[in-house]
Amino acid sequence: MATRDKSTFVLIIFILCGLVIGGLIGELTQGVSWLSWLSYGQSFGLTEPISLDLGVVNLSFAIMFNINISSIIGIIISIFIYRKF
Repeated sequence: MATRDKSTFVLIIFILCGLVIGGLIGELTQGVSWLSWLSYGQSFGLTEPISLDLGVVNLSFAIMFNINISSIIGIIISIFIYRKF
């Protein structure tokens, strides 16, 4: 049971790393004319934060996802590397 949880945690770490590195590559290639297609993507989420005021504590919640082509490629490569790892 512990090895399955550990491998799931490692898979999530690999996917997050692939997502971040792919997003970085997409941002870096935005100005290059023949690689600009890697930065094409979509943003979705909450644009305005949701606020909950409890008198003593004020909680704000907002989440925004920016997915582009290079992020998707990064996720696919990270899953492939995880399977080889």
